[in-house]
Amino acid sequence: MSLSFSRRTLIRAAGGAAAAAALFANAPLRAQSPETVRIGYQRSSTLTALLKNDGELEKALAPLGVKVSWHEFTSGLPLLEALNLGKIDVTADVADTVPVFAQAAGAKLVFYAEEAPSPSAQAILVPDGSPIASMGELKGKKVAVTKGAGSHYLLLAALAKSGLAFKDIDPAYLTPADGRAAFVGGNVDAWVAWDPFLATTQAQSNARILADGGNGLASYKRYYLTSEEFAGKGGKVVAILFDQLKAKGDWVKANPKPAAELLAKLWGIDAPAIEVANGRRSYKVGAVTKGGLSEQQKIADAFFAEKLLPRDVDANAVAIWQPASQ
Repeated sequence: MSLSFSRRTLIRAAGGAAAAAALFANAPLRAQSPETVRIGYQRSSTLTALLKNDGELEKALAPLGVKVSWHEFTSGLPLLEALNLGKIDVTADVADTVPVFAQAAGAKLVFYAEEAPSPSAQAILVPDGSPIASMGELKGKKVAVTKGAGSHYLLLAALAKSGLAFKDIDPAYLTPADGRAAFVGGNVDAWVAWDPFLATTQAQSNARILADGGNGLASYKRYYLTSEEFAGKGGKVVAILFDQLKAKGDWVKANPKPAAELLAKLWGIDAPAIEVANGRRSYKVGAVTKGGLSEQQKIADAFFAEKLLPRDVDANAVAIWQPASQ
């Protein structure tokens, strides 16, 4: 079996501890080019997608003589793998659970920005007309969830609050697309989803929210990362990127309809659903602080208890880049 096949299989299987260890362990950092910043993103990386589309970042970096190279990835784990291998210099936003897996595998990463909590941007859905009215009623039911994702942590937290353990449900580990298909097709009793999958499914099937991350259940923050090497050598570039992301986040919140219409063209999703999804995301970009990583520790502890991580993780044992204004 080839290495590339093993890696794809592990990521597809769940993005858990074994996958993370295979992706990150002992990976070397390579020198970045001072003439180019290589940005890794996912198709759903809202603010980065908008920056890529309008060319504002290139304009802001031009006085430094720095060009931008864009690299698309299918999910968070391969994105951070590429960062740790030195194939990219910075990442777009990743869900709060992704850095935990990277830490568990020993990756040397630096947090350079975060989006403030968006607890209602992920939720546990039941079909329209389902008799299930509370989390407690999920006992023995089949629940679709993406293993290792932020939605997985939400499910663990919501079950615990209702007095249930993860073993009390019948989990179906599925990708977002497969989870949606199973949910709409009536093959699962509930599905844990995040926006924009959440908003589009609600709009098309009248699915009902059983629980979201509100009331301190799961804050759902998004993080932007870079390598130790680039944080040290490309500080001016990181500062400009930070400012550009912050401004773009402010623009999305101040212009909900134009932002949704623009993203609809980029993503091929109905604008009204995107506007609903954007309304649940904070898009408030700010500096990362050690105190702000408190939920990262809860995630790490919960995943370690479920044997998703190979070892326990100190969520505060990370490097943080700070803008000069801080």
